[in-house]
Amino acid sequence: MRYELYYWPSIQGRGEFVRLALEEAHADYVDVARLPKQGVPALMRFLEGKSQGRMPFAPPFLKAGKLVIAQTANILLFLGPRLGLVPRVEASRLWAHQLQLTVADWLVEVHDAHHPIGGAFYYEDQKPESKRRASHFTTERLPKFLGYFERVLAREKGGWLLGKAFSYADLSLFQMIAGLRYAFPGTMGKLESKYPRSVALHERVAARPRIAAYLASKRRIGFNQHGIFRHYPELDS
Repeated sequence: MRYELYYWPSIQGRGEFVRLALEEAHADYVDVARLPKQGVPALMRFLEGKSQGRMPFAPPFLKAGKLVIAQTANILLFLGPRLGLVPRVEASRLWAHQLQLTVADWLVEVHDAHHPIGGAFYYEDQKPESKRRASHFTTERLPKFLGYFERVLAREKGGWLLGKAFSYADLSLFQMIAGLRYAFPGTMGKLESKYPRSVALHERVAARPRIAAYLASKRRIGFNQHGIFRHYPELDS
C-alpha cells in the first residue's frame, strides 16, 4: 500500500513522529503537502471536507486506501503492526500506544513553554508568561517525563521501551530528545547524565541505517522557529 501523509510542509511538528515510522519501515509513502503540484491546497481540501473520507480536525493525517486516519498516536497505532514496528500481541500494542499518548502529553508541554497563552498570539506577545512557564517546565516537568521513560527502560530491559522489541515508541522518544536538545540545549546538557538509558536509546535510533539515511537527507526538515521545538535562549535555564 502507498500511504499519503498530510502535514505542513515546512516544519517537523507532530507529523515527524509519523515520518520517522514510515522511514524506518521503508514504507511506500508520499508527503503530500511537499509535492510541488499539490502542496498545501491538497491538505486543505481534507480539512474543509471537500475530499473523500471522514474529515480530520487538523494534520497530521494519513490516507491509507479509503481510510483517513488523524491524530499522531492513532496513526501510529494503525501503522505499528502493519509496518512491523510493534509486536502483534495486544498487550504490547496497547503498551506502545500508552507510551505514545504520554509523548503526546509531553509534546503539548514543550509547545506551551513558549506559547502558554495560546498559539494565536506571537511569542513576543507572551514573553513574561513564557519565561515563567518555561522555568517550571525545565525544572519540574521535563525531569518528570525523562525520569518516567528512564524507569521504563530500566524495568523493561533489552534497551528498548518494549524490552527487546524495537517499536515506534522508541522512534518517538528519539524525536523528543532530539527536539529538546534543539530547544533547550543548556538544560539538556545539565540533565542528560541523569538519564543514560534514554540518551543511549537516542544514539542507537540515530545509528539505525534507514534513520541515519533519513536524517542526512533533504526529506528531514530541520528544526526551526516555526515548529513545536523552538530555541529561545531566554527560556533555556
